[in-house]
Amino acid sequence: MAMAAAFLILLIAIPAAFLILLIAIPAVRAVQHTVGDSNGWSQSTDFPTWASGKTFTVGDKLLFTYGGTHSVDIVSENDYNNCNAGSPINSYNNRKTTINLDKAGPMYFMCPTFGHCQNGMKLAITVMAATTPTTPSTGTPPAAISPPTDSSTSPPSTSSDTPSTTPTSSPPPPSGASRIFGGMGNVMLGFSLFVTVIIGFVG
Repeated sequence: MAMAAAFLILLIAIPAAFLILLIAIPAVRAVQHTVGDSNGWSQSTDFPTWASGKTFTVGDKLLFTYGGTHSVDIVSENDYNNCNAGSPINSYNNRKTTINLDKAGPMYFMCPTFGHCQNGMKLAITVMAATTPTTPSTGTPPAAISPPTDSSTSPPSTSSDTPSTTPTSSPPPPSGASRIFGGMGNVMLGFSLFVTVIIGFVG
């Protein structure tokens, strides 16, 4: 009876632990940032303060919401600094603009309506590259350097019994997600075998 009770507890506990593990896995998800939060894209928003506590990553989105007297221009750094609306990279005026952050680096936005940029209606952000799992160094030698072309200089001789140190290519390391899910597969396989043994024991 005690073994049957223990078996039932395991049937409940193991799937629950598996679910918690799935929830705890750090997933790379795109974040949509509503510019200015509840104030939106307006002259009443302090955009440097709004942006200072946020991290913008490739794959994220910016959502600009604004009234009919405003627009959103993507501009160069120089035009941003001088509030020059004469040569925007892109311009939007649909009152609800979503901009995909598809490359790392600085981005500059301003409202081209006369006087608005001068009153602080502009935004500068730095988009960070999407992070990838890092792997420890395997001691790969640096890129080969071409030998000198001077015929008077000969390369150092190498003994014939010296083992080759030419690195062999290896497949790229699995991504963080594949490693995690591969580990999960092993856990679930082990759990299945464990349950089979328990069932045979109880039966």
